[in-house]
Amino acid sequence: MDVLYFAWVRERIGLPKEKVETSAATVADLVAELSAREERYALAFSDTSALRVALDQDLSDFDAPLAGVREVAFFPPMTGG
Repeated sequence: MDVLYFAWVRERIGLPKEKVETSAATVADLVAELSAREERYALAFSDTSALRVALDQDLSDFDAPLAGVREVAFFPPMTGG
């Protein structure tokens, strides 16, 4: 699946996007897999309360299943005006 990183998440990881092969069942499982890769991922995902996630461009939760998902995007909360 494609994993996209936005704003400070992208800055910490150093990539805007990557293809990931995963056996993760949920978003939280994917975060755990990514965090175990390298320190930069662990740093980016150290506080998931400061992150939002979208699955196939729909806002979702970290306990959401990944079955059939093609794209996961991580980004900080947005404020509007």
